[in-house]
Amino acid sequence: MFKILGKLTIKDWLYTLLGVIFIVGQVWLDLKMPDYMKAITSIITTGEGTVGELWVNGGLMLLCALASALLAGFTGYLSARIAANLGATLRANIFRKVNDLSIEDVKKFSVPSLITRTTNDVANMQTFISMGFNVLIKAPILAVWTICKMSTINWQWSVATVVAVVTLVMTIAILMCITVPRFKRIQKLTDQLNEVTRENVTGVRVVRAYNAEEFEQKKFAKASSDVERNYMINGNAMSLMPAMMSLVMNGLTLAIYVIGALLMNNYGLTGNVLDDIANLAVRGELYGNMVVFSSYAMNVVSAFVMMTMIFIMLPRSIISARRINEVLSTPLTITDGAGAPATDAKGAIEFRNVNFKYPDAADYIVRNVNLTIAPGQTVAFIGATGSGKTTLVNLVPRFYDATEGEVLVDGVNVKDYKLEDLHNKIGYVPQKAVLFSGDIRSNIDFGTDNNGAKTDEQVKKAIKVAQAENFVNKVGLGGPVAQGGTNFSGGQKQRLCIARALAREAEFYIFDDSFSALDYKTDKNLRKEIKKITSKTNSTVLIIAQRIGTIKDADKIVVFDNGNIVGVGKHEELAKNCKVYQEILKSQFSKKEIA
Repeated sequence: MFKILGKLTIKDWLYTLLGVIFIVGQVWLDLKMPDYMKAITSIITTGEGTVGELWVNGGLMLLCALASALLAGFTGYLSARIAANLGATLRANIFRKVNDLSIEDVKKFSVPSLITRTTNDVANMQTFISMGFNVLIKAPILAVWTICKMSTINWQWSVATVVAVVTLVMTIAILMCITVPRFKRIQKLTDQLNEVTRENVTGVRVVRAYNAEEFEQKKFAKASSDVERNYMINGNAMSLMPAMMSLVMNGLTLAIYVIGALLMNNYGLTGNVLDDIANLAVRGELYGNMVVFSSYAMNVVSAFVMMTMIFIMLPRSIISARRINEVLSTPLTITDGAGAPATDAKGAIEFRNVNFKYPDAADYIVRNVNLTIAPGQTVAFIGATGSGKTTLVNLVPRFYDATEGEVLVDGVNVKDYKLEDLHNKIGYVPQKAVLFSGDIRSNIDFGTDNNGAKTDEQVKKAIKVAQAENFVNKVGLGGPVAQGGTNFSGGQKQRLCIARALAREAEFYIFDDSFSALDYKTDKNLRKEIKKITSKTNSTVLIIAQRIGTIKDADKIVVFDNGNIVGVGKHEELAKNCKVYQEILKSQFSKKEIA
């Protein structure tokens, strides 16, 4: 929690200081009202005083109440500002941290959990600050200040108040022991609920195609009922608090009046005029003190009631703070290097004795890879699913780091590059086409700010090379793109992603099975146009593919099998000498076509 509060800015701390001053003033005003009440009670019971004095004391009480309400309003405004600023800061920090996390780091949390932490957990912190700021500061000040004033009035009443306070504290402690573990469980269950919901929404077409709505509803109902059950247990436990508050407050009021009655009974009428006058004066004083003490006692109980509200919110807030801190304090597994020195080599890649296995995996998925790629070459990687070809190429942009060995780009270890500098060299097309909500131009020009935003002519050129002109011209560069590109077909999405990579005019291009949704004619034309572009810029192209037709014209083809390179060469060489390549060739072409 204190780490979270450390995110407050200097401006927020100034707001906090001002809020504390307002709260102290509010408490002082609240505690002045019983003094005026006592003066009014004394005038009424003793008959000593004038109507004017009654009006003056009543007017001062009204002014104190209005001033206290005004200060409370100011404090509420300040707490809302502090909470809003803290929420914005936390969301921005989490978002930046998530952008810096490697794929390995993201998998530790899971995407639904990161979404919950960015939204639900931050909202819990905001609610705690906005509602709890006033209470958290006011309640202790009010309780201590009131108890100090009460202690000078009557010890019997003070004892009754202590008993009431101890009862409240014990009740709060018991409820905390019951609810805190369940609030922690609720947050984890909320992650699972979000995961089920997200999975169902993203896979809605498959769900409908297989008539699996009922199955998904049962899965969602189970996740939802788990959250509901824990909420109900905590809700039932917390529902005891208002009843206990009412019991304690009414019991304390009754105890004060019973004790007051017993004390006043000691000063009854004796028949002696002088003694009776003195006793009446004492009884009047006792009555005034009883009224004042009752007001003070209610203030003390109110302070503990307010603290109870905080204790109801505190468990969830503490758990949310821990979950937020888990993200913010997670050490990055992939960090910036010191900065690569300038080199003459442009477009060269080398893998030296590279071995790689995923975190917590038992076996290596890439083994003892040694491979040199010259500038301007088009190199293709092919092999069975899970053979390690995509994993190897993902070491170049440092989506993962090699477990053993080195990956060099332009003669420099990729770990020595600043990530921004390394990524600026690469035009990347992922295996699964990813588009962002906006328009076509913003998607093609995506992420090019560091290289200078592209002109319409450059964007159109990239679209033309990517064979996307036919459908882009119908809607224009301002054509809308839905989240995930759901308003485009698979082939259209792939071509837009390819255009985005080409628009960077990069030193390296990585096409990760990026032609799979294209027909053979479009595939051929696209590769022909890409070859023209990369030949002019001497850019290096890495293609991961399943279809031999896509890669047979590559300068070098690397064949993978079970994490090992089993063949390197041109199509004709591998068709004669590489057994694995021959098997792939036979699976895709007839004997006549191969001949």
